[in-house]
Amino acid sequence: MIKENQKILNGLFAVWDACVCMISIVLAFYLHFYGYRGSDYIGLGYYLNLMLYVVPAYFLIYHYFGLHDSFRYRSLLSEVGKVCQSNVIGVVFVFVLVFFLKEVHISRIVIFLFGLLNSVFSALSRAAARRLLRGMRAAGYNIKHLLLVGWNDVSAEFFDRVTSNRALGCEFAGYLSHSKVSTGGRKIAYAGGFGTLPYLLERGGIDEVVISLDYAEFSELSGIIDICEKAGVKSNLLPFYTKYLPTRPYIDEVEGMPLINIRRIPLDNMLNSFSKRLLDLAVSILMLAVFSPLMLAAAIGVKLSSPGPVFYSQERMGRNKRIFRMVKFRSMRVQSGDATTWGTRDDGRRTKFGAFLRKYSIDELPQLFNVLKGDMSLVGPRPERPYFVDRFRGEIPLYMLKHLVRPGITGWAQVNGWRGDTSIEERIKCDIYYIENWTFLLDIKILLLTLLKRNTPSAFVEPNLQRVIICSCG
Repeated sequence: MIKENQKILNGLFAVWDACVCMISIVLAFYLHFYGYRGSDYIGLGYYLNLMLYVVPAYFLIYHYFGLHDSFRYRSLLSEVGKVCQSNVIGVVFVFVLVFFLKEVHISRIVIFLFGLLNSVFSALSRAAARRLLRGMRAAGYNIKHLLLVGWNDVSAEFFDRVTSNRALGCEFAGYLSHSKVSTGGRKIAYAGGFGTLPYLLERGGIDEVVISLDYAEFSELSGIIDICEKAGVKSNLLPFYTKYLPTRPYIDEVEGMPLINIRRIPLDNMLNSFSKRLLDLAVSILMLAVFSPLMLAAAIGVKLSSPGPVFYSQERMGRNKRIFRMVKFRSMRVQSGDATTWGTRDDGRRTKFGAFLRKYSIDELPQLFNVLKGDMSLVGPRPERPYFVDRFRGEIPLYMLKHLVRPGITGWAQVNGWRGDTSIEERIKCDIYYIENWTFLLDIKILLLTLLKRNTPSAFVEPNLQRVIICSCG
């Protein structure tokens, strides 16, 4: 029943997304041309005919990003991020399509409004669907019944996290083990030994089996999976080595054999990388245009406040450990040999005007040129000097993983308060979280938080719930 309901829901969402596309283009047209008296524009009929190409393309894009799949175990923030990312790619597709159709009079504003409205309506409809399903699950409908095969620390943690989130709509039919063990006061019934699994599945009432075996029990894994498949019940593996897996495990296929990536990088995906680069270019060009008067004033201030050049460039290590020169407004007195000197909050080398630039991060604005060049991104781990990279790589676990993506002007560590002369360990935890959990919407969130100047250090806790659920339930 759960599977049939999910198929119906997925189909309804696909139809609704097509309707949203049509509604969005109509609203975008009237919002732009409302009250316009001229006749030198293409009518609504052309845009509606254009949707005959756009709607199937959007279906494929949404399907690629999993927006027509079950969202029971996926956060709303993640889904909204995928909606925004899909619409960025969708708008680019529309412009490319119009180019090949050789229609030069189509309104760019209408297309941009279409992308914005489609993003908003799609996100709101998914939020509403979640709220509706959450209410149904609270009333006892659309509940998924799970059976745990094996009881250990990992399965106990899984039980705690799933039962603490009622929105998942999961209940446990019990656990199987060679003998009844202490569950630490948890309200889950002992359903018998592993030999009772065929009887329980044939009896019905179990939607999925979560297999959580210790190392000593792994020899029984193939038999348990065979029993589940013969009964037609989905089985999921919750391995004892879960703590070594990334937040979002990704499995490659090598000559027909599965290969688990210990570090999955969402930005290795070409579409993800393209949408992020598109955001970098659009925002950096806009910011350079908006802040050009401020940058001119800062340049004059640097020149008048102390002798020396306006800009200061320094070697930093970027993506794939490539060295580049990062540009900033000079905030210190001219000196040499600072490649091995660590800056502090009360650094005496700063000029008074330089301290002002640092306080409001104005000295970072020239890095927008690094973004345009492709050495940096708007959002990412902050780049470090090669000297300190060599030092930290032996002292800080996982430090070198930050070089898997482009460095950024701002990042998840910075908006959580870990900037400047603060804990390198906490900064790296934030950087790795960002690298493994990147979404288009997360970049937007970080940019907005950067503008709000959230500089107070906060404890960073990695959300293990998503790791456990995705590893186990699929």
